[in-house]
Amino acid sequence: MTLSDFQQQSEEFYQWLKDSFASHEITQLVHARADYVDRVLNKVWCQQHLDEHQIALMAVGGYGRGELHPYSDIDILILTQNKLTKELEDYIGAFITQLWDIRLDIGHSVRSVKECIKLASSDVTIATNLLESRLICGNQALAEELWPQLWVKKFWPSEKFFIAKRDEQIKRHQQYKGAAYTLEPNLKANPGGLRDIQNISWVAKRHFHADSLDELVQHKYLTLNEFYELIECQDYLWRMRFALHIIAGRSENRLLFDYQGDVARLMGFGEDGKKAIERMMKRFFRVINYVSELNEMLLQHFQQAILNHDEKQREVDIDKDFMMIGNLIQVKSSRVFVRPEMMMKLFLVIADTPQVKGIHSDTIRLLRNSRRRLISELIDYAECRRLFMALMRHPRGLGRAFNLMHHHEILANYLPEWQNIVGQMQFDLFHAYSVDEHSYRLIKNLYRFSLPEHKHEFPLCSKIVQRIRKPELLYIAGIFHDIAKGRGGSHSELGAVDAIKFGEMHGLSKHDTNMISWLVKYHLLMSVTAQRRDISDPNVIREFGEIVRDEAHLDYLYCLTVADMRATNESLWNSWKGNLLEELYFSTKRALRRGLEKPVEYRAQIKENQQQALLLLNLDEISNDLIKPVWKQFKPDYFLRYSPQQIRWHSKAIFTHDRSKPLVLVSPKAYRGGTEVFVYTKDKSNIFATIVAVLGSKKLSIHDAKILNSKDGYTLNTFVVLDGKGQALKDDYHMQDVKDTLIQCLSSQETITIVPQPVPHKFKQFDIQTQISFIPHNNTKVTAMELVALDRPGLLAEIGKVFQDQKLTIHSAKITTFGERAEDMFLISTADNCALNEEQQAHLEAQLCPHKHPLPNVETI
Repeated sequence: MTLSDFQQQSEEFYQWLKDSFASHEITQLVHARADYVDRVLNKVWCQQHLDEHQIALMAVGGYGRGELHPYSDIDILILTQNKLTKELEDYIGAFITQLWDIRLDIGHSVRSVKECIKLASSDVTIATNLLESRLICGNQALAEELWPQLWVKKFWPSEKFFIAKRDEQIKRHQQYKGAAYTLEPNLKANPGGLRDIQNISWVAKRHFHADSLDELVQHKYLTLNEFYELIECQDYLWRMRFALHIIAGRSENRLLFDYQGDVARLMGFGEDGKKAIERMMKRFFRVINYVSELNEMLLQHFQQAILNHDEKQREVDIDKDFMMIGNLIQVKSSRVFVRPEMMMKLFLVIADTPQVKGIHSDTIRLLRNSRRRLISELIDYAECRRLFMALMRHPRGLGRAFNLMHHHEILANYLPEWQNIVGQMQFDLFHAYSVDEHSYRLIKNLYRFSLPEHKHEFPLCSKIVQRIRKPELLYIAGIFHDIAKGRGGSHSELGAVDAIKFGEMHGLSKHDTNMISWLVKYHLLMSVTAQRRDISDPNVIREFGEIVRDEAHLDYLYCLTVADMRATNESLWNSWKGNLLEELYFSTKRALRRGLEKPVEYRAQIKENQQQALLLLNLDEISNDLIKPVWKQFKPDYFLRYSPQQIRWHSKAIFTHDRSKPLVLVSPKAYRGGTEVFVYTKDKSNIFATIVAVLGSKKLSIHDAKILNSKDGYTLNTFVVLDGKGQALKDDYHMQDVKDTLIQCLSSQETITIVPQPVPHKFKQFDIQTQISFIPHNNTKVTAMELVALDRPGLLAEIGKVFQDQKLTIHSAKITTFGERAEDMFLISTADNCALNEEQQAHLEAQLCPHKHPLPNVETI
């Protein structure tokens, strides 16, 4: 066969795989591809005259098991007797090259039997691959020389092999921070994924010489039903992975958002977009939970059998129903869970007994079987409700006990509303987890605040949680805060209703029930206010305070908000967000203590800021007489919106600066967790757009902007920026580079070209059309405009250009991104310092909304 013959045959075979996906068992297709590759390798082996030499071609790894997905790596071992001759090396090189030309993704090694044993003896991965090896063609005697050496006792004894594979799995799981329910899971490596099933097979193969999982039934490690369940889970994960390879057209194990819709369609979940994906992913999350439980149960069984742990560990009584074997809790009777309340008692006993580190495999099996036999939810039983509240109130109840309760689906069997959110997708790049996993992490964050050993992480939250009388109200609010997602309508309001029903069922006081319901209803209020409103504005604080009402509600809401934001996506939390929330908390606390009915005296506030700034400037040996002429050009708003420290910093620089040139200051210390960039320059066209374009080119994200004009035609712009890691700038060179580039661009008479940047690939599957909302504002001279759009490079510069074209003045901007979604708030006015009328608002909206009127393309500033 010629190369083109092989390539054509390969394309035809891949097409057959795709066409057969809907009509064939997945095991047939996975084995069919391995069988096809066997035939190709056989033929090429002979064409390259390798059949004339005393060497063997072996399949190893997944290919050795006879399992290949459409684009899986094909791992082969060429087994030799002695050192290769130059002629044989050339033949082998030609063989591998031809396989690559046929477009097979080959991973190969060339070793003697002695080299194989030597390398595998110190590397468990190589040893595992060899244990699964099989002969494809060539010298069978070489293979038969290798195989017996793999099974001698000194080559990876069962005990050593088990410990290595167990530790390997623990390390892999830790890379996912213990989270299986990520929204873009790795089907192979994810906790509960295919690798966990393979881990069971590997340990069984090494210890029992078992060639298949069904032999574990014969050895009484699995029941027949558990075996069928494990195979069903494997088939589902195989079908997902097979479909993913077909859709991606390459070896891909991460189920990215880009592929989910097509994979769901190919797997037969329908063509109704997100609904089809939800159905597929809910099934997926259920499957990986089953695999995790079975994996944990079997590895425990193996540990007891291989390491003889049960013989070394004595039984310790806990009470009449439970005991400890080692550090695992075990039931005393196989009938203990006949009474449903005993399932709840198990976890209360775990909370009471800190020595317990987990659940014994026999008890896991009983728990699995008992929860599946339940005829109603556990919440329907009065004793279960009492035990649940006892767990919520227990000082260790939300620790290991709650972890195990969530992991073994008892929480889902207790609360029917929780069952509805298990595996519930969140279709954005802001949330990293499914709804139930996010809620679980939020609750764990709240519990962490209660532990003195973690008080250094979030000192204010820890101080609050450790002094409030009823932290259980926070935990229950955490359970319900997102529990209504996926139902349609406002999940906050629907969840608040569920919380009231819960409180009444569990005998909570009306006050406590209302507190939980209020927290659920307003759980987004504080993060939205901090990130999208100007919290230096006393009116914003007053409006927020009127909803919060008192310090007790403020304390609870603050802790819930921090825990919620941290549990959404750890990589998106930063010191800027933390500082904003803390500042909003303390500002509101002061307002509540002063009395919301007592408004801030603006003139007194301005005077106080000026006096404090003057005292600071006097320390710099700048007298009042010298600085006051500079201040005469500043409008009152300036002294209201900046702190005395900022006024001192700006004034000192302006006083000594050549005002014919732009002044740019970059704060050496973090401001609210970010870096403050201050620009003072003669006002001219498109300054805002120029500055945001420059900051964007430096890979800085803008989170806040204040824009003020002086009486003598200068503009004072302040931007708070973070670097790519969400931190304030620390490198002096980076700061100086930002400063120099801004001065150069603002000094130049040449225009800066704004070229719309391509949308990042990961955002392309999100259809977010730009939306504009005009919101009433207490200052009648400005208009508050909220813009929601797909986040993309250059977005702010384009918006700034539109504002300039409309001759609008920007007073402030709050820049917020939630994954792929930008939600920005601007305070704007007309050139004559008036709010926009309806006609001007309509015209601005038409310019900013691409689906109504496209944003400018390539423009110049």
